[in-house]
Amino acid sequence: MDPHRIYFPRSLSLSLNTHTQKKAPASKSKRRRNLERVTSKFQKLMAEINSEPLLNREQDEEPPQEQDDVVAGGGEGTTTTRIASLDVFRGLCVFLMMLVDYGGSFFPIIAHSPWHGVHLADFVMPFFLFVAGVSVALVYKKVSDRVDATQKALIKALKLFFLGVILQGGYLHGITSLTYGVDIERIRWMGILQRISIGYIVAALCEIWLPCQRWRGVGIFRNYSRHWYIAGALLVVYLGLTYFLYVPDWQFEILTPMSSSLLTNSSVVYNLTCSTRGDLGPACNAAGMIDRYVLGIGHLYTKPGYRNLKECQISSNGQVAEDLPSWCHAPFDPEGILSSLTAAVTCIIGLQYGHILAKLQDHKERLHNWLIFSFSLLGLGLFLAFVGIPVNKPLFTISYILVTSSSAGITFSALYILVDIYGYRYLTCPLEWMGKHALSIFILVSSNLAVIAIQGFYWKAPENNIVSSLDCNTFTTLLMLQSLGQSR
Repeated sequence: MDPHRIYFPRSLSLSLNTHTQKKAPASKSKRRRNLERVTSKFQKLMAEINSEPLLNREQDEEPPQEQDDVVAGGGEGTTTTRIASLDVFRGLCVFLMMLVDYGGSFFPIIAHSPWHGVHLADFVMPFFLFVAGVSVALVYKKVSDRVDATQKALIKALKLFFLGVILQGGYLHGITSLTYGVDIERIRWMGILQRISIGYIVAALCEIWLPCQRWRGVGIFRNYSRHWYIAGALLVVYLGLTYFLYVPDWQFEILTPMSSSLLTNSSVVYNLTCSTRGDLGPACNAAGMIDRYVLGIGHLYTKPGYRNLKECQISSNGQVAEDLPSWCHAPFDPEGILSSLTAAVTCIIGLQYGHILAKLQDHKERLHNWLIFSFSLLGLGLFLAFVGIPVNKPLFTISYILVTSSSAGITFSALYILVDIYGYRYLTCPLEWMGKHALSIFILVSSNLAVIAIQGFYWKAPENNIVSSLDCNTFTTLLMLQSLGQSR
């Protein structure tokens, strides 16, 4: 018996012969086509299993670059270009910051709302957080080494945080003095850049460690459901501390104007009666209590916006009258610890807009998702404001982040239509330039470095300088406009 030959039972052999007789053999060309078809289907199936279901495969195979480059076209044959509307939106944030800082004293309606309510200035911070979240989705759209990406994100956040401490912590004394330095017991730890750094690192960690869940056909927001779990957890913690944390009575002391001029140790002690939970007023809210315990009352912002309320009218010499409520004298940080939780949620919302920008290629698909998401957030925010959760920027309430984030989404969609779809970039050229140099402009504006530098040059006497002859705010505005004109 030949060992290399396979023997079948006689009955099975007969059945096989009968079957072959009934069915004619297929031609060689047909067999080849069937084999190629099966092979092609198998290769497609393996590709879907071993790769993410992204619409732009070739670009995602490239290492992530820290720039806002995605597919800007709307179909096949598109090329990778920079999203100009994102720079324009970032430049709009910087422009609004300058407008409300320098124009708020002349037009109080655009300045920050003293407490409840929202003015134009109250949109600036959420807009910055929103665009930071969008940028995170583009920078970390594909991460090969999560540990290395996390280290780089942490280093960037720390740099941004400590830069904010230097700019807004009291280290720079401003245009009235060419000196610098701050008492370490009085330095302000929180601020604008610090808040952006906190929101940035939360969004970056979500994007690095909680990527797309690879569920096809269920919607782009469903694919990032774990990001929404993080956002929901932050909101639950915020609500729990805001409405259920007990705020006891407290007191603080400040130097009297006379004692500060005479360099004496006399001070005035103010007592506030709280003993409550869930208070959203300036005096007894949980956010202020957490900052006083964790940061220390000496490290809080000394000129809070609620001093512009009717209950805290400022006298002609710029001092708060002694017969006003005690809380009018109290410091309060609008960029505190508790409100940073909801600020991070704003970054996560912006992150979802960035996912739409990075994953979808068609203009209509992007706008459809953005607008539905924006108006849904707006409706929910207005509903919460109607049922009793006020729109409040110092507390960064949930209704506030929903209303402002939806406004940011609608504004970004409008700029996307104007700039990236219709190509009217010449109309927004100054804003685009400002967006590409946003951090540098912020440093110049917040620290008055340009004004201080020019103030150091004078003719024969220190009083003979341009800054002394012009209003400082007007001079800074002219300087920024001149730099914009030169860049064009």
